[in-house]
Amino acid sequence: MVVLGRVTAPFGVKGWLKIQPFDDDSESWGKMSHWWLAPGPETPDGQWAQYALRGFQAHGKGLIVCLEGITDRNTAEPFTGWYVAVPRESLPRTEENEYYWCDLVGMAVHDEAGEPLGEVIGLISTGAHDVLQVRDDDTEHLIPFVAAYVLDVDLAAGSIRTAWQKDW
Repeated sequence: MVVLGRVTAPFGVKGWLKIQPFDDDSESWGKMSHWWLAPGPETPDGQWAQYALRGFQAHGKGLIVCLEGITDRNTAEPFTGWYVAVPRESLPRTEENEYYWCDLVGMAVHDEAGEPLGEVIGLISTGAHDVLQVRDDDTEHLIPFVAAYVLDVDLAAGSIRTAWQKDW
């Protein structure tokens, strides 16, 4: 499951939920017929509850949605703080040089000479560009995810080649 956002609060009295998306393409979520909800992002795949999407609307910097079976504010309130996810295979294909963050986490990172820098443990969105969080035993590197520093991403091999030095 790929976590896309989080329920922040009920919206109104008819069971709608306010969603904080974790990506910049949340408008496309309205095309998905079903959403999956769970109380935590680390919920095992088989324990996400599936809900049919009944209503969808952009609202400020987030979304409001109506899901099947959530009919009033009382049934919506317990979902506050829950996460929204979809199975990885239901996401659209990426274009060349586009990646889902979930595909980058766990990849090995090395410099141009092949020296290991660590493993991607997360990404940070700074507004200007994304930043790879790379950690080895003791050191964390914050590498801007831009062409000047990220030279090659090989999804099949699970590796990222960078123009970054171990002592930076």
